[in-house]
This record gives sequence, structure tokens and C-alpha cells, in this order.
Amino acid sequence: MSTRKILAIDLGAESGRGLIGSFDGERLGLDVVHRFPNGAVATLDTLHWDVLGLWREMLATLHKAHAEHGPLASVGVDTWGVDFAFLGKDGTLLGNPRHYRDPHTETIMDAAFAKVSRAEIFRQTGIQFMRFNSLFQLLALMRDRSPLLEVADTLLMIPDLFHYWMTGIKANEYTDASTSQLINPVTRTWARDLIRAFGIPERIFGTLIQPGTVLGPLRPSVAAQAGAASIPVIAPATHDTAAAVAAVPAQGDAWAYISSGTWSLMGIETKTPKTDNATLRVNFTNEGGIDGTIRLLKNIMGLWLVQECRRAWERGGVTYDYAALMKMAEASTPFVSIVNPDDTSFMLPASMPSAIAEFCKKTGQPAPQEPGEVVRCALESLALRYRWVLERLEELAGKKLETIHIVGGGCQNTLLCQLAADACNRTVVAGPVEATAIGNVLVQALGLGLIGSLADGRAIVRRSFEVRVYEPSQHDRWDEPYRRFLAMIANA
Repeated sequence: MSTRKILAIDLGAESGRGLIGSFDGERLGLDVVHRFPNGAVATLDTLHWDVLGLWREMLATLHKAHAEHGPLASVGVDTWGVDFAFLGKDGTLLGNPRHYRDPHTETIMDAAFAKVSRAEIFRQTGIQFMRFNSLFQLLALMRDRSPLLEVADTLLMIPDLFHYWMTGIKANEYTDASTSQLINPVTRTWARDLIRAFGIPERIFGTLIQPGTVLGPLRPSVAAQAGAASIPVIAPATHDTAAAVAAVPAQGDAWAYISSGTWSLMGIETKTPKTDNATLRVNFTNEGGIDGTIRLLKNIMGLWLVQECRRAWERGGVTYDYAALMKMAEASTPFVSIVNPDDTSFMLPASMPSAIAEFCKKTGQPAPQEPGEVVRCALESLALRYRWVLERLEELAGKKLETIHIVGGGCQNTLLCQLAADACNRTVVAGPVEATAIGNVLVQALGLGLIGSLADGRAIVRRSFEVRVYEPSQHDRWDEPYRRFLAMIANA
């Protein structure tokens, strides 16, 4: 078949990018069209997303992609989960969407559990408890008597908003909606009993669609601004982790994945959700995947720890690139101090190096001082957390997971990949880097009928992209630090 050009627009918490997937029926090539920054915008004491600025960048991406690679077969957008926008009855955007790190949800979970128990919420949704889940964001708005809820007609998750602006069609794509803690993972519909129990307006929850759904063509005005023809808009797996997992080059079923970036999302694929007490006890999540799969996973704080350290040092007048930080970390003494990466003190600290030092002091450990020591502490702590999650996944799955696939930007961190292999005593397969964009393209290709299944897509990834393999070594050195780590999280 002739080569098809598919445009994936992938938004992360720090940056966005448009990439062209060139698919010839056997292999997939990937070319970056446009990169642009993203991040929180603070007004008074509130954090927002600049969705209008992001939309402007998307139009620029469409224009550039068509000019340099056209004609395009389709376009689709993926983003992070949980955040959403409100539309009025006339389809107008009501305010700037909140950023998930906004502090307004800090105390909301206790109030929620006073109304509906933790166990019941988990039974109905199967989603791990994090204060920034869409459910708790909505409850915080209700508590604060936000006028937006009185006039909102529609709730769209962030990628749904951009697809709406592209097509004029309002729909909620399932994989991203499943992060909201408002979807029943068994029926795969809105958890309306829970919505009613909390008194959330039911009218705002719209039509759910599956990944790979062809929404429609670009609106004429959007096509004109892009200088493009009427391109089909296809909802990929719009949650970035779902897209990344679709691009894991795995075979068989004895593997786990880590989608590694600002967050580390570590899990397995299952056919049915696990909403039992064992899953609730370890606070794992059941999110929607491709081809009817469930992503049974755990959110781990991830490279946010290092990213925020780097930003803090830059504010202090010293700039380090990541390569220099990794070299310093590799040269630092191992296992001096460890932290729980998921401690709430690391969610939005004024200074991440200070937060790490304070955690170490509080837990009776030496506080790391030099940048290499701080980064070493962060990366070893992540690897220990991976080991804990792997053990829980194996318990829930009832089998040994032989391989860990690390995909996404974090797979370029050779030190972290080796630490993960050593801590977990498993082979780590790292790559592809642009897994989210690749998964986005593959699901669009499914929607276009160019490939037939998720397995076909993964075979294409194996043929098209190189990976790097890390074998475990010196695993016994990790046993004592792991005992310290277990004691630390047990006392949390």
C-alpha cells in the first residue's frame, strides 16, 4: 500500500509535540513536526492550563504538518488524564481548566469518604485514590460553590476539548475518561450511582466513545487555518499512558510496563478489572486500554523529582543538563538515603531538593547535599518503588513477570533503567522513546482500518524501532535498602 501520513499531537505536562507517523503497511517511521512548551499557569492561588495557547500551537502544528508532509490521512490528540473543561449550552469554554496539582483538592478526600466509603467508591470505579482525580476535583468545586457547575452543560476531558474544537463533536473517549474515577470498569459506562450519591450534576456527562473512533472531518474554518483539506479526526487512546502501553513492543503475557516520564505508570494488561479488597489495599488502579484491555497499574511520582530539582537549582543560578546530573549521580555513593517518591511532600514543593533533604532528616537519614547525591537518592528510591509495585503486580496476577518494558522519555535515562533492572532482578527492555506518539498513530491506523489489532500494532513497533536491553546485576546489594524502604512506607 502507499505510505500513509498520520499526525499525532501528544501533550505532556511539560511540553507538546506533533509527530508524523509514516506507515507503509509493514513499518512505521516517526518525524517530529513541531515542539512547544506546556505547563501550569498561576493566577492568584490557582493553577490552570493554558488551553487557548495550546490550541494555537495545535493549529500551527496542523499547518506545518500539511505543508511539509501532506496530504494527511488523519489527526488525533492525546494528553495526560484527570483534568477537564466545562462547556456552556452554546459550546463556549467556561474558564481555564484547573491543573491537577492545584492545591484546592488537598483535603477533599476525607470529606468524600464521609459521604461514600472508600471501599464503595473503589467497588464502583476501580481507580486508585489520588486527590487530583476528576471526582475529587469536582467535589472540591462543589464544596467551594463554584458558579461553573451551575451553568456547565458539558464536561470534556482535555483531549476531548481539542477534538471538539477540531470537529464540533462533543464526546468522551473511554481511556481518558477512565482516569476520572467516574467510570464503572465492568460496564464501561459512567458510574451514575456514584455520581448521584455525591450530587454531581448528571447532565455534564456525555457520550462515551472507544479509542479508534472516527469523530468526523476537521471543521471548515479549522481546515482553512491549517491550510489543509478535510482531514479525518480520530480519537486515539487519548490518555497518554494508554497510548504508550499500546506501543509496548512486548510478546506473550509475562511482562510489566513502566511508562516513564514526569510520572512513572507501572502495571500490566488484564482482560477484566480487579476491584477486590487486595487491589484496594495496595491502591492500584483499573484504567481503560485498547482492544478491551484494562491497565492494572500504579501511579508513581516519577522523574518529577529530578525535573523539579533541576528547576530549583536553575532558580538558584546554576543550570545542569540531565546528562551532567546523571554522571554526578552515578559517581555518588549508593544507598546513603532513600525516600518514598509518593510522599505528599513531593507533590508541589517550593524546593524539591529541600523537600528531599527534609524527608531524609525526618526519617533519621543523612540529608543529601550535592546535586549528584540528591539525584542518586531520587533514582534509587524510584527503583525501590518499582520493586514494591512489581511484587504487588505479581501477587495480583498470580504469576511471575519476567520482563519490564520501559517506554517514554524516561527510557533514555540509562542509570534509572539499570537501577530498575538491579532492584527488581528483571530484564529491562527500554524503548521506544516516543511510545505515546507511536501508540497514538497505531490507534488511528486501527480506526482507518490499516491494521487489524493491538497485536498487529505491537509487531509493527518491534519491526520499526530499536530497544536497549538491561540485565540485572548485583541484585543482593538491594536487599538491605529494600528492607529500609519497606519499613519507611509501612510507617507512612
